[in-house]
Amino acid sequence: MSQTASESARTPVDFWFDPLCPWAWITSRWVLEVAKYRPIEPRWHVMSLAVLNEDKDISEDYRKLLKDAWGPVRVCIAAEQKYGGEALGRLYTELGTRRHHERRKFDREMLEEALTAAGLDPALAAAAESTDYDEALRASHKDGIDRVGQEVGTPVIEVEGSAFFGPVVTPIPRGEDAVRLWDGVTLAASVDGFFELKRSRTRDPIFD
Repeated sequence: MSQTASESARTPVDFWFDPLCPWAWITSRWVLEVAKYRPIEPRWHVMSLAVLNEDKDISEDYRKLLKDAWGPVRVCIAAEQKYGGEALGRLYTELGTRRHHERRKFDREMLEEALTAAGLDPALAAAAESTDYDEALRASHKDGIDRVGQEVGTPVIEVEGSAFFGPVVTPIPRGEDAVRLWDGVTLAASVDGFFELKRSRTRDPIFD
């Protein structure tokens, strides 16, 4: 890894996530790993699997799961509006750790605990039950999804004008593997007219 994160100005990497998604969580930890070795600056934004799928033909099991997806993204938007994007990134880390590593539900106790651990007002957990933030949530979601089209999910990443869904990968790439994947993905995404590279998933998300 010949380049370090301090050698030049950092390149913004805009990242849209829904804290419910385990694949987006893995990808977000990969981006943070890359930031140790490449001069990039992750900038966090909220998208919503509930919004994405509200008019789609999905299974009943998945629709039931998405009923619980509104609360955490509303809290994320509330935190972003009050504290800004950097705080949103901290909150995502606390939410994702509790959800995906500790396998906890997005209940009021967990939301308050995550907010507190991120240094934010735990009272923002009340936003989970409020529609006051839905307009801003939909706008943030639209901003991300409009860059890649409707037939994708979370995460959405944009770097230097190139936006893409994914990558979907497990476990979290570390060190040299993380950098090689970053260089390859961003190179492919920068090619005009390049749209898709895909194969079937053969394992569940692995968290380390």
